[in-house]
Amino acid sequence: MKVEKTAIEDVLLITPIVHEDARGYFFESYREEVYRTNGLPTHFVQDNQAASTKGVLRGLHYQLHFPQGKLVQVVLGTVYDVAVDIRRGSPTFGQYVGSLLTDENHHQFYIPEGFAHGYCVLSERAVFQYKCTETYHPEDEYGIRWDDPDIAIDWPVKVPLLSERDAALPVLHSVPPHHLPEFKA
Repeated sequence: MKVEKTAIEDVLLITPIVHEDARGYFFESYREEVYRTNGLPTHFVQDNQAASTKGVLRGLHYQLHFPQGKLVQVVLGTVYDVAVDIRRGSPTFGQYVGSLLTDENHHQFYIPEGFAHGYCVLSERAVFQYKCTETYHPEDEYGIRWDDPDIAIDWPVKVPLLSERDAALPVLHSVPPHHLPEFKA
């Protein structure tokens, strides 16, 4: 397994060792010892799976009082996945890292606590899975608008399919400071 730092140090790209032959492929998608050795969380409390069609964009979501680290991967299709640093006081506040996750490259993306997360589907259909370090708390869900001009995410989908909720999310600079996580050095 190869673990790479991205332009934002705490966001990691993980490439598993894939064993492939005429029968198909095999790889370890999670092994506690390997994740611990590479400084990744090893305690996940919830697994989620979502299926979406081409053009769907979900996000940018986060929990404030029950922050979630997320280990994400695509098991079918192709998505462009994004992590946005929204930690007040962070040297990379308002910056994002994006990664193409596919059922062929088998990459995983680790989004730490304190980041907003979103993705858009580029294939006809995609199945997206992720492990969370904290359970989902609907009363603690917040979000940032997908097309915030200050963040300027270069989404590969220009006119996405959005939920009503996601379409109405605020831009980052209008979120009250007490609704944003704080950077801890």
